[in-house]
Amino acid sequence: MGDVAIVAFTLRMAAIATALSLPFGLGLAWLLARYRWPGKALVETLVTLPLVLPPVATGMILLKLAGRRGIGGSLFHRLFGAEVVFTWRAVVLAMMVMSFPFLVRQARVAFEEVPPRLQQAARSLGAGETRVFFTITLPLAVRGVVGGVVLAFARAIGEFGATILVAGNIPGRTATVSLAIYSDLQLGKDGDAARLVGIAAVVAFLAVWIGESLLARRGRAR
Repeated sequence: MGDVAIVAFTLRMAAIATALSLPFGLGLAWLLARYRWPGKALVETLVTLPLVLPPVATGMILLKLAGRRGIGGSLFHRLFGAEVVFTWRAVVLAMMVMSFPFLVRQARVAFEEVPPRLQQAARSLGAGETRVFFTITLPLAVRGVVGGVVLAFARAIGEFGATILVAGNIPGRTATVSLAIYSDLQLGKDGDAARLVGIAAVVAFLAVWIGESLLARRGRAR
């Protein structure tokens, strides 16, 4: 599996993971930003947990949950007749879990900065919550949301610890850039590893730079 194929696979998996996380991340960020409800602190803690847990620990939890005997894995197999662990689906799952906190945290801050009086004015004119969200809240928070999406995408690209446990390192099937770098180093292919490191650094730099630029623009616009 060549460098181009590995990078393309990683970017594709990261894009799918980010796209699947987006509706759940925005919904949760909006709830955390605007409402107080029982269990909110617990949910906030669970969302942040992947940032402080060792990635391999998160991977072990996912392996237990998504395996054939796990709750999620057995349900997925009954519904779709397919496995999760040690497939590309496991790569997406690991990327989603590890990047989800970045999306939620950035989107939450963006939603909190939207003036409540504008939302209240829309409600007083008869707009429902859904219309207020899509016509007032989201447009005003869009730069922060996009910044969160970009940062989540960048984190997904660099994911390693959880992925290697739940998806394995199968060339041509689950090998991402990070896993390929690890394999090359293990085999003494330092040149190949260095080349992939350079490619990964460029991709990550561009993603983070775009995200930071969007956040800086939002700051200047305030």
